[in-house]
Parts: sequence; structure tokens; C-alpha cells
Amino acid sequence: MDPFRPAPAPRHDATALLLGAMAWICADDDRANRLLAVTGLEGAELRARATDSEVLVATGQFLADHEPDLIACARALDCTPLDIVDAVRRLGGE
Repeated sequence: MDPFRPAPAPRHDATALLLGAMAWICADDDRANRLLAVTGLEGAELRARATDSEVLVATGQFLADHEPDLIACARALDCTPLDIVDAVRRLGGE
């Protein structure tokens, strides 16, 4: 890698990708209930705070912590699992 060449731009907007991930999670009652249990949010609060970076990062981390869901979500969103993990990192400020 050329140290003077800028890194390539991310393929996906982090916020949009994690919003899509949240929608994918919430389309399944079992996954949605697990997300609520893990985050401690109520359904109404999740809807109200859906665009908050903290909630989006928690959503992405929820997927990253369960590889089968991470892979399935990435397929559904036409991205790679790494794209989702990278979105978490970028939006979380790492």
C-alpha cells in the first residue's frame, strides 16, 4: 500500500447501513426482542432514538456479537460483514 495514497472511501454510509441493519433486525420478532433485551431499550424508545449514533452502534455491535445474524444481515443488505463492523467502528469514533 502506498503510504502517500489516501485510504479508499468507505463503500457505505455508516448511519444508513446501520439503520438498514436495525430494520432487518426488527423485521424478525425474536431478533427484535433480543436487541431490546441487550440494549435495555423499550420499543418506543428504539423508534424514537433510531438515528442516535449510540443506538446505531449498539445495533451493529449486537450483530457483530452473533456471527450468524451478522452474516445473514450483510447478505440481506448486499454488503459484507466487515462493512457492518466497519460502520460500527466509524460511527462509534474508533
